[in-house]
Order: sequence, then structure tokens, then C-alpha cells
Amino acid sequence: MKFYKEKKVWITGASSGIGKALALQCAEYGAHLILSARNQSKLEEVKILCTQASKVDVIALDLADHDGLEKVFNQNKSLLSQVDILINNGGISQRSFAHKTDFEVYKKLMEVNYLGTVKLTLLLLPYFMKRNQGTFVAVSSSAGKFGVPVRSGYSGSKFALHGFYEALRAELSQTNIKITLVCPGFIHTDISKNALTEDGSAQGTMDEAQANGMSPHVMAKKTLNAVAKGKAEFLVGGFKETKMAVWVSRHFPSLFRKIIAKSKVT
Repeated sequence: MKFYKEKKVWITGASSGIGKALALQCAEYGAHLILSARNQSKLEEVKILCTQASKVDVIALDLADHDGLEKVFNQNKSLLSQVDILINNGGISQRSFAHKTDFEVYKKLMEVNYLGTVKLTLLLLPYFMKRNQGTFVAVSSSAGKFGVPVRSGYSGSKFALHGFYEALRAELSQTNIKITLVCPGFIHTDISKNALTEDGSAQGTMDEAQANGMSPHVMAKKTLNAVAKGKAEFLVGGFKETKMAVWVSRHFPSLFRKIIAKSKVT
């Protein structure tokens, strides 16, 4: 993929799952990588696995610490201000009924999935605008296209991402800055194991649908291809089912509400 060769690509949530797969694939395509997540040691492990590890930088950060994000950016401004592609992949999911869920869980989901992503985007945006080029990629979810039971906070945070980036895309329509919203269905990662339950603790088990989901490496290749093509939105993982669900929810909302209410979503 010549599109990525020598480009500086910053990936959040890069210590495992989709983020790790995206990092390994970008490295194979010849990109200069900046890998971020909370766990420094896991990021270093991913770096070692990358083709040409000498072209990989590791910067630990916590998406929930918004003041800390600005501090990290400023400390590494000479590197981060030169980023060509920001892949906002970091995030957490949820598995709990709304009426049982502590409000603090909703705050955490918004702080990480929405506000942390927005903060990084706003920190980098002036440099994209100055150069009149750059690409923002937001790894959202099919749950950002329609509400899913036992994921009310997760869906809400992903809906917010769509609203922000759709508005930003309109504002930047006369520039060369691109935005791709990626909406995965079920991908075989630990996202369900790490999903927050009603009291904020991790679920600790993998959902059946997640276990049978698309390989993150396959998802990474498909996603990077969509970004290179400049797609505004990309559905991936359980593609036929996800595409059908999005289509039905858009054109037959009453029918979809009945279907989703009866669906097995774990």
C-alpha cells in the first residue's frame, strides 16, 4: 500500500486487538508509527513485532485524562505535530442494563470513547489545517449506527463520535483533510472481556459473537484499504449482517426497533 509508505501514523489503543493489528499492518506498509495506550510495556512488545521497529515511537497516554493528553502532546510536539494520519482506536465497551448501571460508568465511557478522542483530534487539527492535509480515522462501531441493548452508554458514546466527525467533515469540506469513520461489527478481540459492567468492573468473559468474529488482522487490512481510498464511512466485520441492520434501521425504523428489542446481543 503505497499510500502509507513513509507516512507518520499515530494509533491509539495500539497495545492489543484492533490497534495492534493496525500497527503491524501499517508497519508492513512502510509507515512511521507512533503507538499509544496506557500500558507502556505492552506497547514496547508491539513495537518489537513491527517491521522496522526503528521507525516506531511509543508514547503512553490515558484517554480519560484530558489535561494529561494535552501535556503529552506538548511534550512530544515536534513529533506529533508532523503526524499525517491519526487513528483514534482506543476505547472501552459496556455490557449492562441501563437501569442497573452506575452513572460513573456512563461518565467513563464518554470520557474515553468520546472526549478523549475529541481532545486528540483538536490538538492535532491546527497542524492539519496549517498543512492543508491529513487524515482522521475514528474506529467507532455498528453500535454507533443504532442503539444496542446492554450497550446504552457505549452506543451513546459512539453516536457522539459520529455527530462530532460528521460536523467536522462538513466544516473541512473545502480542505484536503479527510475523515473516515470505521464501524466494526464483531471482531475477535478482548473488547467484551474488558467491557464495563454495571458497577464499572470488567466483564471478564468473551461474548460468543465476539469469539466468532472477524480476525483483527483481516479487519486491519480492510480498514486501511478503505482509509487509503478516502471512504467517509466503512462497515466491517459481519459485513452483510451489519450492512443489513444499518439499512433496515434507516429505512424501516419501526421494524428495526422490534427486531433489535428481541435480538440476542451478547
